[in-house]
Amino acid sequence: MFYDIITNRECNAHPCCSAATRPKGGKTMRKYEIMYIIRPNLLEDDRKALIESLNDIFTSMDSEVLKVNEWGMRDLAYEILDFKKGYYVVLDVNTTEEARAEFDRMIRLKEQVIRYMIIKDER
Repeated sequence: MFYDIITNRECNAHPCCSAATRPKGGKTMRKYEIMYIIRPNLLEDDRKALIESLNDIFTSMDSEVLKVNEWGMRDLAYEILDFKKGYYVVLDVNTTEEARAEFDRMIRLKEQVIRYMIIKDER
């Protein structure tokens, strides 16, 4: 959060400080791009339920999922847990730090996800 030196008040001149990037509770929202790979042997119904449950983490914590892009089944560059293929999902989210941390915690517990990456989107 930035403060104006002269008035010693919160500055809203920067995009990261403006009220538009904060939900009602006053927490800062940031954009992230998240990619994760699901095991290829997971049934389609289970895969859809997994994607929905991971998206619900953000929506239940005052964050928003901007875009869900399912790339589908693709070859991996190298074997992961003896799998040569994986189902790729890419998310664009506008989220709080708490929701991102909860997503990070939950996705580590999901055995169906074999790899994931969270990148702060600074575009």
